[in-house]
Amino acid sequence: MTDQETFDICIAGGGTAGWMAAAMLARFLPATHRVTLVESAEIGTVGVGEATIPQIHLLNNALGLDEAEFLRETKATFKLGIEFDGWQRPGQAYMHAFGPVGRAHGLLPFHHYWLRAKQAGWARPLANYSLNEMAARTLKMRRGPRTAHSPAMPYAYHFDAGLYAAFLRNYSEQRGVARVEGTIAHVEQDAESGFLTAVDLGDGRRIEADFFIDCTGFRGLLIEQALETGFDDWTQFLPCDRAMAVPCENGGNLTPYTRSIAHKAGWQWRIPLQHRIGNGLVYSSAHLDDDEAATLLLGNLDGSPQADPKPIRFTTGKRQKHWNGNCLALGLAAGFMEPLESTSIHLVQSAVSRFLSVLPGKTPDPAIIDWFNDQAQFEWTRIRDFLVLHYSANEREGEPFWDAVRHMALPDTLAAKLENWRATGFIHREHEELFTEVGWFQVLAGQGIEARDYNRLADALSGDDLRKLLDGTEAALVEEAQQMPSHRDFLTRFANLSPQQEASA
Repeated sequence: MTDQETFDICIAGGGTAGWMAAAMLARFLPATHRVTLVESAEIGTVGVGEATIPQIHLLNNALGLDEAEFLRETKATFKLGIEFDGWQRPGQAYMHAFGPVGRAHGLLPFHHYWLRAKQAGWARPLANYSLNEMAARTLKMRRGPRTAHSPAMPYAYHFDAGLYAAFLRNYSEQRGVARVEGTIAHVEQDAESGFLTAVDLGDGRRIEADFFIDCTGFRGLLIEQALETGFDDWTQFLPCDRAMAVPCENGGNLTPYTRSIAHKAGWQWRIPLQHRIGNGLVYSSAHLDDDEAATLLLGNLDGSPQADPKPIRFTTGKRQKHWNGNCLALGLAAGFMEPLESTSIHLVQSAVSRFLSVLPGKTPDPAIIDWFNDQAQFEWTRIRDFLVLHYSANEREGEPFWDAVRHMALPDTLAAKLENWRATGFIHREHEELFTEVGWFQVLAGQGIEARDYNRLADALSGDDLRKLLDGTEAALVEEAQQMPSHRDFLTRFANLSPQQEASA
């Protein structure tokens, strides 16, 4: 490209994925690049991705969003982690909390000292060493360290995905993104290269572009229907294929954490917002029919439902290529992994960031495309493994669904990680995989997967010093948590909610 050439990008589809992409492109692309987004108000969005992980701060900060305004406009609440209720066995719960657990000592992470104390029979539950979990359990919240010596408390958000998309739409249009209302009826391709050249709308309009971003959801209108990219089916590892989603009135406490509640053939999400609670049931149609699923979901709400349950059908897996020719797939067009660890919005964010890091000219280099797809493959498979861990390590005996997933063959990458853990409590975070050693540790311990030993460097600490390390860590965190305001009060003050907004929160 020369300085005078323009570069047109067409985003097919809106929703959270489309407007996230539009906002990031509007923020960072040079003036020679023009972005057009095509969406139809007649086509609904799935909208189950209302919970996030702390990496969303990278996106919001890069866009220069005001956090208080963001909280108000998206009806957001804070999120300190995810509680898994009944995943090991009914009546047992644990939390995958953000942030550190305990304190590292010397060369070793904290969990080796905890494993040593556990073998000796006097280790306390992990919740006693996590500030995020202490705050979450007591419905507290703060931002940043209270003093220079206080630990950081990473957090994410729960928000209304539809309002977030509208918020980013306004942001994008203010920065030059053109929105076109219409339904795509046909996709044009170059006969020789196979590259996409234009999308034809149902009313006869034609939109040409140099590059296309597919945000058309499960249909994959560009990446699959036009380009026939292919799909990697992961139902052998993650067999749930249905979901029911329904909002309900706020009831009870405004919890600063997501809840994931295991049921007989799947699990239920609970996501608290200022104005409502988002709920859904993810399940296997081979073990539960749709009517049973709707009854089960409606019978486990905090308040009155605000709509009828919305059925969603899906196949877990990913496109064999997320970038094919001059087309990039995002969101559900790229693939689907159930929102067990709140990764759907992050996967859009990371894909657009990766795309911007290798922003192509009018003829993308195959080597760059291959690199991009390799990175996507690594990211998706490692997240898949983490989700599979939750299912496979269960003790819900006598329930056909849970018996099946407990005995399924595991991905080789997950099986190797589990063997390392069982041997000496070793957790290896490979390259830039999303979930940290601390995250893996909390789920491994929470699901009851025992490590046979620990790294013997932990024996360099005397028994008395080990007790001081654990007891001192716990005492400091308890004192810190006690001084925090409630989640509700902190949200109201920080976001400067109006009396009406405060009442809905």
